[in-house]
Amino acid sequence: MSLIEVDAVSKAFWIPSVHRETVREHLLGVFEPRRFERLQVLDGVSFDVRRGEGLGIMGRNGSGKSTLLKIVSGVYLPDRGRVSTRAAITPVLELGVGWNPELDAVDNVLLIGSVMGLTLKEIRASLDEILVFAELERFANLKLKHYSSGMSERLGYAVAFKAVREVLVLDEIFAVGDAGFKARCERRYRELRSLGHTAIIVSHDPRIIATFCERALLLDGGRVMVEGTARTVADQYVAMLTQASREVSGATSPS
Repeated sequence: MSLIEVDAVSKAFWIPSVHRETVREHLLGVFEPRRFERLQVLDGVSFDVRRGEGLGIMGRNGSGKSTLLKIVSGVYLPDRGRVSTRAAITPVLELGVGWNPELDAVDNVLLIGSVMGLTLKEIRASLDEILVFAELERFANLKLKHYSSGMSERLGYAVAFKAVREVLVLDEIFAVGDAGFKARCERRYRELRSLGHTAIIVSHDPRIIATFCERALLLDGGRVMVEGTARTVADQYVAMLTQASREVSGATSPS
C-alpha cells in the first residue's frame, strides 16, 4: 500500500534577473522596475512511497531534491500536480529552524517537541535521553544563542528522532556531528525502520542511499531520470558525476 503518492508535480520560482547588493545599487535602481525570470525547479515528478520502505532521492545541486521534500512535507504547495498522503510525516529538513535563541536547550526541546506532536509528558520523560543523544547534557541550561551550529543541529536531530511519526523525511541525513554521533543516528534510523517506519532520504552520498534505502530516484533538471533499486540509482548518480567531471576537464584542457 502506498502511503504517499506524488502525481505529476511541478514547481517554479520567480527570481530577480538583476541582483542588487550595495546601497548604491538599490538607490540607482529604485525607479527601475525589477525584472524576474522563471526558474523551473520541478517538472512533472511522479512516484509513490510504500508502507515500511526507505526511498532515496539523489541528484546534483539544483536538481529539485529539497524542493520536492518540502512539497511532500507540506511546506510548499505544487504549482501543478498533487501529493496524496495517508500517514503522518515528520520532516527533518532545516535543523534549528524554530529554535528560540534566548531560551536554553531544555525549553527549546519542550517548544520544538510539542510542535512536532509530542505531549509535554512525553517530552519530559524523554528529555534526558534527548540530551544524551545530542551530547549536550552539560549545556542543557545554556541559551541556544551561545550554541555552535553543530550543537544546534545535533539537538534538532535528537528531538526529531524521538518525535517520529509514521513517515520520516530526511534531507542530508547523517551529515552532522562527529563519527560517534553519526553512528548513533544510523543506529536510531535502523531501529525506526525495524519498527515499521517509512523513510524518504535525500543524500549526495551513494553509500547512504545504497545502505539505508530499498528504492531510489535520480533527479536531474527537475525530472525523474532513473527509478530503481537503491544500488542501481547510486551507481547511476556516480556515473553522472564522473561524466560531468570529464566534460568539464575536456572543456578546460588546452587544445
